[in-house]
Amino acid sequence: MRLSVPLLLFSLLFSAASPAQDIRYVSGEQNISLRGGAGDDYPIVYRGIPPGTRLTVARTSDDGLWADINAENGITGWIPTQNLVVELPTQPNPSPAIPAAQETEEINAEMVSGLPALTTDPAELINRINTCDSEFNSIAQELHQLKQISGKTVQLDIDNRRLVEVTENLRSEVEMLQAENQRLQDRLESEDFMNGALAVLLGVIIALIAPRLVPKRRKSSDWA
Repeated sequence: MRLSVPLLLFSLLFSAASPAQDIRYVSGEQNISLRGGAGDDYPIVYRGIPPGTRLTVARTSDDGLWADINAENGITGWIPTQNLVVELPTQPNPSPAIPAAQETEEINAEMVSGLPALTTDPAELINRINTCDSEFNSIAQELHQLKQISGKTVQLDIDNRRLVEVTENLRSEVEMLQAENQRLQDRLESEDFMNGALAVLLGVIIALIAPRLVPKRRKSSDWA
């Protein structure tokens, strides 16, 4: 009993710290299409989300009219928020009136009898439509992913151009510094040459003037 209380407190803290997911359900009576962005001008990335589908809202647009959703089957896209509800919509119970259903079948049979025979089985047409929808959804999802990848590629190209420009500027600065260094070296060599020449000239001058500055000794006179 002593061990269960800390575990209970830990579970309560953990559940309080974990963020709650924003769960919504598709409302209405018709299938809803998903788009690649928040607006009708974006292409359809998935067609045919049935009513009552459970979705997770990742974010909403700035105007609150569109929601970025994730479906349980991995489908992603944008859907109008007006087609989302908090609670699962209740499905109407089918009418138990058997005579009305039989009357409908008889009317349909009479209408079909008055039409020419179809060359294609309706069930086969439905299968083809479902197949086309599946292929469309798959292609739309691939295009949506390629669009996201292309956006990253464009950003990488912009960053690459910026780095190339920075590299060129640094290369220009390095060339300027090298030229300035060479100019300073030439200046130092010229100053060293001038200093050496002045030292030699000064030595020659000293060699010529120094003997004259030394007083000559007078010769001793015989009269001394």
